[in-house]
Amino acid sequence: MKENDASYYYTILNAIPLSIFVVDEDVRIHDLNKAAATIFGLNKATIFKRRGGEVLHCLHWHDVPEGCGRGEFCQTCVIRNSVKTSMKGQTVTRRRTKVELLLGESKKELELLITASPLPSNDEPLALLIIEDISEISTLRDIIPICAKCKKIRDDQKYWHSVEVYFKDYIGVDFSHGLCPKCVKEFYPHSSEE
Repeated sequence: MKENDASYYYTILNAIPLSIFVVDEDVRIHDLNKAAATIFGLNKATIFKRRGGEVLHCLHWHDVPEGCGRGEFCQTCVIRNSVKTSMKGQTVTRRRTKVELLLGESKKELELLITASPLPSNDEPLALLIIEDISEISTLRDIIPICAKCKKIRDDQKYWHSVEVYFKDYIGVDFSHGLCPKCVKEFYPHSSEE
């Protein structure tokens, strides 16, 4: 790749706010964008040519001494199988999966969308692997206990929060406030708004 081509490549790759990895057929990481480095706390120099499961701290990457991609669980890994499919020239678009990662001493389950697409290369077959964390969005589809009278929401620790606080703390969503036409009439009956 020429220097100008490389600069253009990195400009495009880093402009995309999703975690993107360039991987080979064994899901060894050859490159990544800034979003992937930031979200997963990765340093390009320390992860080069290491397998994805090891780098992302998959709970199963060390099930067997040979590592990521060699254990029984790896045969059904959506990430690995999506990359395999892309190596055959097909694109896998937003395949949903749950993964368990070991972060420090704690186990964390994430719900992900996986996209893998062939990436033309002169040296060896490569794929673009895009990982979208949709765990927070999936939480919204769960049943959320809400008080029938005051509308406070109960969290997993049995504490009750206002709707605004719950969504801010658990989903990262802010609210703006206003009044619907019915409530304007109720609270401001002499208002000229009709």
